[in-house]
Amino acid sequence: MDCKMADKGHICLQLGLMIYCSLLKGTSGAEDILFFRSGENVSLPCNNALSGCTSTTWNYNRGSNTIELVGVGKLNNIDRRERLSVGSDCSLNIMNATKEDYGSYSCRQYVNEQQQENDARVYLTVLNVSSSLSQTEMRAGRSVTLKCKLEYYGVSCDTLFRTEGYQLVWVNQAERNLATDSRYKIFSSSPCMISLTTTLLNEDHNKEWRCQLTQNNQLKTSASFTVKYSDSDSAVKPDNKTEVIAAVAAVLAALAVVFVAVFLVVFKKRAGNLRRAANTDAGDLNQHKGSYKTINIAGKDDEGAYETIPMSIPSAHNANEQKDDVTYSEVISSNKGNKQVKLDTDRSNETVTYMTIRETEGAPQDGLYATVKK
Repeated sequence: MDCKMADKGHICLQLGLMIYCSLLKGTSGAEDILFFRSGENVSLPCNNALSGCTSTTWNYNRGSNTIELVGVGKLNNIDRRERLSVGSDCSLNIMNATKEDYGSYSCRQYVNEQQQENDARVYLTVLNVSSSLSQTEMRAGRSVTLKCKLEYYGVSCDTLFRTEGYQLVWVNQAERNLATDSRYKIFSSSPCMISLTTTLLNEDHNKEWRCQLTQNNQLKTSASFTVKYSDSDSAVKPDNKTEVIAAVAAVLAALAVVFVAVFLVVFKKRAGNLRRAANTDAGDLNQHKGSYKTINIAGKDDEGAYETIPMSIPSAHNANEQKDDVTYSEVISSNKGNKQVKLDTDRSNETVTYMTIRETEGAPQDGLYATVKK
């Protein structure tokens, strides 16, 4: 179709694109836009470089300050000097680029202290992801918002996204667009910012979500966020019946072991006490038996005949106690039946001796009293 026959709207669109390109590329036509994520190594091309790079100067600008990074092919003494280098093609290399590195970079050539041509400009733009929760706050049940933002300088965000076909999108590890999952709330307050909000689950531990920057469905760069629960929070908790039953069984088994151990200790202690008591009783019995002395006493049986009766008399200090004019004695007899005991007494006094006779072979312990006359 002849341009003269084009409608006014089409002509205006063409003029707008031409003006945008001239602003973006400048008179030299040597301008680029580079996208990166934190931690990447970035190489900025110098599209007006001369042979040897001894005439090359790199300047950095973001805001009102301009910093000379490279002068006549050599790095200047600046804060980030250790992360910068000049390539053989005069490119500026940035190692482990950070969010602070985004901005406008210009490559300029000097010959005999005279600037050659126009600057070759590179707009370095970073894609950054931030979280509403700190690492220690990450746990199942908490709501988290991830914000993905394109940090830029020197270019128009609206122009890039509305005219150049750039787009931000959240995806999971399987490259599935999370906007199609009702669990996630996706929100965009501007073309250069998109957020994701969701409630964390147990299975989200070590899960990765990625924010992608695409141009006409072609990936330009991406920034990811990985969910990490701290060990002290016990992120992966048992949420099925099998694991719960296993945990309860383990607790019960531990309690049973403790109960058996306590029972054995108590039983052993009681058995020891019983053994000590038995030994004590046996010792007392032996001592008691050893305190008796055997005597022969002439006794008279039921038919009136006297016989000699062997008896034992305790020799303990309390076996015979003298109270006034009465002497109490305990005599143990090995003969059965009632015995009339005849004892020799002192005729010089008027005392009466009472004697208790107890049989040893299962006889009742009732005392038999014999009156001994002088």
